Amino acid sequence: MDNLTKTQFVTLIILVSFVTSLVTGIVTVTLVNQAPPLMTQAIYKVLEKVTPDLNNSNANQAPPVFTNEQDFIVKAVEKVSSAVVSVIATKDLPVFEQYFVNPFGQDEFFKQFFPPELLPNFQVPQYRQKGTENKQISTGTGFFISVDGLIATNKHVVADKEAVYWIIMNDGKKLKAKVLALDSLQDVAILKIDEDVPPASGYNFVPLGDSENIKVGQTVIAIGNALGEFQNTVSVGVISGLRRSIIASSATGGDEVLQELIQTDAAINPGNSGGPLLDLSGKAIGINTAIAQGAENVGFALPINLVKKDLADIKQFGKIEYAYLGIRYALINAQVKEEKKLSVDYGALLSKGPKDEPAVMANSPAGKMGLKEGDIVLEFNGVKITQSNTLSSLINRHRAGEKITLKVLREGKESNFSGTLEPRPENI
Repeated sequence: MDNLTKTQFVTLIILVSFVTSLVTGIVTVTLVNQAPPLMTQAIYKVLEKVTPDLNNSNANQAPPVFTNEQDFIVKAVEKVSSAVVSVIATKDLPVFEQYFVNPFGQDEFFKQFFPPELLPNFQVPQYRQKGTENKQISTGTGFFISVDGLIATNKHVVADKEAVYWIIMNDGKKLKAKVLALDSLQDVAILKIDEDVPPASGYNFVPLGDSENIKVGQTVIAIGNALGEFQNTVSVGVISGLRRSIIASSATGGDEVLQELIQTDAAINPGNSGGPLLDLSGKAIGINTAIAQGAENVGFALPINLVKKDLADIKQFGKIEYAYLGIRYALINAQVKEEKKLSVDYGALLSKGPKDEPAVMANSPAGKMGLKEGDIVLEFNGVKITQSNTLSSLINRHRAGEKITLKVLREGKESNFSGTLEPRPENI
């Protein structure tokens, strides 16, 4: 160091400072990129505020834009918010008025023995109908799924056949709607705006996604008419589970089994039923349907592919049809395998019903394919049949008229059987 000239010493200092700054910058960027999202967002906000002050001449320039999950959520809600509506049911209900009578003054028995002035003056309240009044009886949520005014909602939201249904738009506009179709097996209903002159540009609608490709842990957005009062309430969460089955209380007072449900921790409040469950691109991947009583943030939505199937049925058949194979079966697991001495621990064993009903219905697609009692259906269109992938759920994902292939185990030998699904008979 003593032999360095002044110029060389200054040059060395500059070089060391440059290398130190370069290394510090690389380390800082690496740490920021690896930091948790909340910390990263905080750092970005600090940088946005500090950067313009570093150069007064650029102080008027817009701060840099950093894209994050929150931006996707805001954009998705902005895109579809006007397509989410309230579904209101109204009905003419009797109006009763109260009046009072003296039972002694009305009774001929007492009039025979007592003059009117001696009768006790008791006033007993009575009620009588005084016309009817149109009242709101329920409220739920729905969302436009087409530019021409089709709306998806839950079947239980429009369960009253005598009610009149109205759509309350996000801007407060009120439109009359009619029930176009009800799904016989799932809690899905399709409505249509009952207006002679739709808007020239059509209705903003929520694009439908693909519920087969969603993943546990994926961020989702729920929008709905919370508590029947707070329209277009937004909540955010993740997909907590897939293909859940629950027993829900139906609108008719009985219990209804709901299957293939999406579980989410996004808040779904009473009144949210029928609203969309969105992914971050703003596409509907489900219809908000039910909540678990006594639990926090445990909600359920029907997969949107059910709605896509129903729309295709309405277009082709004019109503919602369900595919029919025509078999009775028992799902196989390890216990069933051991009890019945089977060679496999999965699949569907074709067997008679509890009252000796046939395993394969006469003139059914299964009968035409050549299936018979004792066969084990291992796969449906290449999908393995298990406790979580039941044969009935696989059939319900397909439409009448579709060709299918079954892998069947018969007497120790595997074979493929092909056929065509048919519409479910009305008496089944």
